[in-house]
Amino acid sequence: MAWNEPGGNRNDNDPWGTGGRRGNDQGPPDLDEALKKGLDRLNKMLGGKGGKSGGNGGSSESGGGFGAILALVGILLVGYILFQSFYTVDEQERAVVLRFGEYHKTENPGLRFKVPLIDDVTKVRVTNVRNAESRGQMLTQDENLVTVDLQVQYRVASARDYVLNVRDSNQALAFATDSALRHEVGSSLLDEVLTEGRAELAVRVEQRLQRFLEDYGTGLEIVRVNVESTQPPAPVQDSFREVQRAREDEQRLKEEAETYRNKVVPEARGRAQRMVEEALAYKEEVIERANGETSRFLEMLAVYQLAPKVTRDRMYLQAIENVMSNTSKILVDTQGSNNMMYLPLDRLVGRSGLPSRNEDSQSPHPTMTENDIRVLTDRVIQEIQGRQGNSVRRGR
Repeated sequence: MAWNEPGGNRNDNDPWGTGGRRGNDQGPPDLDEALKKGLDRLNKMLGGKGGKSGGNGGSSESGGGFGAILALVGILLVGYILFQSFYTVDEQERAVVLRFGEYHKTENPGLRFKVPLIDDVTKVRVTNVRNAESRGQMLTQDENLVTVDLQVQYRVASARDYVLNVRDSNQALAFATDSALRHEVGSSLLDEVLTEGRAELAVRVEQRLQRFLEDYGTGLEIVRVNVESTQPPAPVQDSFREVQRAREDEQRLKEEAETYRNKVVPEARGRAQRMVEEALAYKEEVIERANGETSRFLEMLAVYQLAPKVTRDRMYLQAIENVMSNTSKILVDTQGSNNMMYLPLDRLVGRSGLPSRNEDSQSPHPTMTENDIRVLTDRVIQEIQGRQGNSVRRGR
């Protein structure tokens, strides 16, 4: 049986908990009565009087309910004001505070206070590095078209200028980047932009762009500018690639020549230094030899002055000895009328082409043949007869 069926309801089955107090009322509790009870309790908590007092109970109850509503609204309003009065600034942020629409101050990271409905706070991230790209086709100084892809890395340096000075700082950065890039490309030649001048172009664009941003007061700071690519127009790209390959070959040949130069020049310098050192050594040797000869001559002069005849004889004998030691003939001076000639067989054998003693020891056939002995004997006899004939003719 359902709890709300007639005659079947008991007090302990009333879900509203009012069975005994409501008598035989079988319907749900009145919502107005429940709201009024809640307002009375809130009024008592705030120091008001109860809803039932004397003959003016209805007006008192209505006044107490309105006051409770006002109190509730006041509590909610105070809570909202307190909630809106405090805010947190992150480590990566700076907060720009405007009071009545005018700049007031810039807050650093931490828990901060503001006046609700009066102060307006704008948070700006100042540590993040942001990227902006630019691409365009422009004229160079020599009136050639070139397409340049540029990437700009930047960050917010001044939160106040970023928020207040420019309506859209990112758009201002794009305009300034395009202006700086076109100015620098227009002041450069096509070969410089396409080849080794790209790095220098990026530096010049970065410097000019930073000056533009400072003049505009955007509060932005350029971290780095990268020229990602520079390309000629599509119809001439093949020709440009050929020129580029030729320049690479030129650079390679220059490097090879420089390598060869670094190898040859030190060797030549080393040889030149060695020749200089040898010349200096020869110079010192000649000077020392001349000094020695001079000293020897002076000593010999002193000896000659003491004994001229003995010194002359000695010098003569030394000279004859040096001269005769280089000849193959030996003459022996005798006291008789005829001179005896000494024929050195070993030297004659050497000049005749026959094997000498030393050569014979090294040859595979060390012994002389009978024919060799006969030829040697005939040559010696002819030599003796020739010497005797010369002596006879001299005697006549």
